[in-house]
Amino acid sequence: DMKRYMWACFRDARRSTDELVPSLMSNLLNPDAIFSNNEMSLSDIEIYGFDYDYTLVFYSKHLHTLIFSAARDLLINEHRYPAEIRKYEYDPNFAIRGLHYDVHRAVLMKIDAFHYIQLGTVYRGLSVVPDEEVIEMYEGSHVPLEQMSDFYGKSSHGNTMKQFMDIFSLPEMTLLSCVNEHFLKNGIDYEPVHLYKDVKDSIRDVHIKGIMYRAIEADIEKYICYAEQTRAVLAKLANHGKKMFLITNSPSSFVDKGMRYIVGKDWRDLFDVVIVQAEKPNFFNDRRRPFRKVNEKGVLLWDKIHKLQKGQIYKQGNLYEFLKLTGWRGSRVLYFGDHIYSDLADLTLKHGWRTGAIIPELRSELRIMNTEQYVQTVTWLQTLTGLLEQMQVHRDPESQLVLQEWKKERKEMREMTKRFFNAQFGSLFRTDQNPTYFLRRLSRFADIYMASLSCLLNYDVHHTFYPHRTPLQHEMPAWADRLPPFRAPVLQAAQAE
Repeated sequence: DMKRYMWACFRDARRSTDELVPSLMSNLLNPDAIFSNNEMSLSDIEIYGFDYDYTLVFYSKHLHTLIFSAARDLLINEHRYPAEIRKYEYDPNFAIRGLHYDVHRAVLMKIDAFHYIQLGTVYRGLSVVPDEEVIEMYEGSHVPLEQMSDFYGKSSHGNTMKQFMDIFSLPEMTLLSCVNEHFLKNGIDYEPVHLYKDVKDSIRDVHIKGIMYRAIEADIEKYICYAEQTRAVLAKLANHGKKMFLITNSPSSFVDKGMRYIVGKDWRDLFDVVIVQAEKPNFFNDRRRPFRKVNEKGVLLWDKIHKLQKGQIYKQGNLYEFLKLTGWRGSRVLYFGDHIYSDLADLTLKHGWRTGAIIPELRSELRIMNTEQYVQTVTWLQTLTGLLEQMQVHRDPESQLVLQEWKKERKEMREMTKRFFNAQFGSLFRTDQNPTYFLRRLSRFADIYMASLSCLLNYDVHHTFYPHRTPLQHEMPAWADRLPPFRAPVLQAAQAE
């Protein structure tokens, strides 16, 4: 009978999955690999450009705690928020990058590449919002385009969503959630728009008022992860005659001290152009701001800039002036940054530069994906989904009961897969089955992506990156074609009945 047949297929599929896992485990993913969205040969690259924060330099876990605590104290001392919020400490395991925040409803969530909210990842304060409430709130789980954040992930022009793409935004999301939690738990009436703006301003002030910069400079060993690989990467490129430049939003003395620590006092000898306080993304679009030279004491000079000289540091400026003074145009240039929008988007869309995204989370996610437990869970999840797809044609009550049991197990497996990465929001790159909105933008704006610049040491300077030809949905074989051969005739007979 059909019920027995379905469970027999289930057992066969389970056994096949268990047999498949060892061979999958022998072909693990390389956390130090460079991944390609677009074919690109390093032979064509003559000029390499870099952002500073989370590209050339990486920070320890202490930095996000510092930003969170300093911004929390600014909320209390300057914005007159309740002193009780000081009890909240930074939780590095709460948020992930790429989340969206609904400014008016004060909820944080993960959205996929098709603008659908991943149910189970919507948080008000520090508590998950039930699926039924989310569906009622948004009249489903789709967020219309006009409500999404603008090109740079900001909430503007009446948009209600803000997307957090910066690594520095992790403490901001956590602080927003903690203050929301305090107000909700204590029955305090508040305006969510004001809270969002106050937290945003406090996080900004931690940077603008120099709180973060002074703390790092005062204890550089605590906050900066010393990595000889950065110097090794730069030295390798210099030895092969490559031009190099640095464009960062960070201030001159801060960059100088950090680079002296990770590269050496002669770090400027490696760069042909150094630009600080560039104010990206405005740097890529605003033609009006000229460059200013910064002298050894950090004083701004008033000279008109006719040439960008090696060994000098320049402030502000704009990309159009940069292109005019250097002549570095088009696909000869490869620029690396960690912020997909403000570092990479304009460069690839408007100027034809090649782009490389630095995604530090990639290394830890790949290590999780290499564990036997993850491989087994995902393989079985895929197989179970295939069974559901194949068997859904059976509409009799007994078959439908079996299908309901399988759907329940599939839902549990999905939740388990999410928790491998982050208990609240899961993977940076995937919702249940779709790519995240973050990955959609990464795929659009980055030719290549990697966990850190050190990955370049594994490749020759003439290496060509070829994106893997992943099958399109209509190129995939039907799941039924992969049924165990002794089951296929039984299925055909059952369908004939």
